[in-house]
Amino acid sequence: MTDESTYDVVVLGAGPVGENVADRVRAGGLSAAVVESELVGGECSYWACMPSKALLRPVIARSDARRVPGLRQSVDGPLDAPAVLAHRDWYTSQWKDDGQVRWLDSIGADLYRGKGRLAGARRVTVTGADGTEHVLVARHAVAVCTGTRAALPDLPGLADVEPWTSREATSAQQVPGRLVVVGGGVVAAEMATAWQGLGSQVTMLVRGQGLLPRMEPFAGELVTEALTAAGAKVRTGVSVKGVTRDTTGTVITTLDDGSTLESDEILFATGRAPRTDDIGLETVGLEPGSWIPVDDSLRVEGSTWLYAVGDANHRALLTHQGKYQARIAGAAIAARAQGVPLLETDRWGAHAATADHSAVPQVVFTDPEAASAGLTLAEAEAAGHRVRAVDQDIASAAGAGLYADGYRGRARMIVDLDREILLGVTFVGPGVGELIHSATVAVAGEVPINRLWHAVPSYPTISEVWLRLLEAYRG
Repeated sequence: MTDESTYDVVVLGAGPVGENVADRVRAGGLSAAVVESELVGGECSYWACMPSKALLRPVIARSDARRVPGLRQSVDGPLDAPAVLAHRDWYTSQWKDDGQVRWLDSIGADLYRGKGRLAGARRVTVTGADGTEHVLVARHAVAVCTGTRAALPDLPGLADVEPWTSREATSAQQVPGRLVVVGGGVVAAEMATAWQGLGSQVTMLVRGQGLLPRMEPFAGELVTEALTAAGAKVRTGVSVKGVTRDTTGTVITTLDDGSTLESDEILFATGRAPRTDDIGLETVGLEPGSWIPVDDSLRVEGSTWLYAVGDANHRALLTHQGKYQARIAGAAIAARAQGVPLLETDRWGAHAATADHSAVPQVVFTDPEAASAGLTLAEAEAAGHRVRAVDQDIASAAGAGLYADGYRGRARMIVDLDREILLGVTFVGPGVGELIHSATVAVAGEVPINRLWHAVPSYPTISEVWLRLLEAYRG
């Protein structure tokens, strides 16, 4: 017998995005059911943001300490890898979701464990591990918050090799002696930094011409220099043509030039694919396995009840951006349920995820860190803006020298010359991750340059680079 329950909103996926949708619709007075097939808390909590940063923090802290007189001699030895891995395990709650479940309970959302699939308009079937089936009916909205999975290349025999993806790279219990990292994006750069710092001999294989291709070019250049100085090898302009694992467990990687590499493990960080292949999209006229197009209120184009929030809509594949979308979507769902006649869907309105287009922030936790908000120079020019890029050596700020001997870093701001506001800002250097919110506020707030001149940075901090940038722009 199949049970049936009705809620105002049904959320498919209990990662940080789904949790936030549920929280916002509950705050709006609506009932909510949340469906999850794995762990409540999702990819970010167990296989991405949290475990990766727990692995990276000791590596970066040691690197920072080595740049401080009187301290560097105390941190010359290797990291205590078992202690780092144990701390990582603590941050993932040992891959148990009890705490996250208690949080869902605290907001009054009902959790259904099992495989959730759309079954036509406003209906979701949930199949439990024991085969029992439950049908959830939504009065107002279903929100697809199923996220993404690692996309592996189509290489013969790859499955037999049992390669690492981002999940294995963040949850491994042993440090591999030799690690090949295929890819040049954020996951590849961060995991190369982490495992090289923990004692692996890392070789990066990058098909393009440099790391972090979606950021300003100097970001990837500085990160490459640092990885190389740390002992990693970074090879660009190469492609993998084949991978096998021999009887000793060694991975043999064949490159497009015919050469081979041997390693203990191989990580493919070659992109993400939407987890929409088996969630019943075909029952509502959408293509299984596709990204789901939405409007700025996160409602699926052509629908009055279906929303896609977070990575599944392909707007900005970042946890914090997905949570932002969840706040917007939750507010929009609640307003429509309450019969609000006209939503605030104009630019920067309460029901429009405008920041997805104009003010996306990101921090790459490499050594040095790379942080950005808004558009790069190339993106601004491609969008037709009349712009000027202003560059500054972050070492020109007194606080940088105090932070680290021989501080190396660079800052760039992209100025819209017609409106005299910032379209984008990029910082690369030790400790710059904590600077990026100031840039995000400036970009999202469209703060005029002449007003930023009155935002006085404290002395002596790295934030004084803001003054150096503005001085360079004003001349």
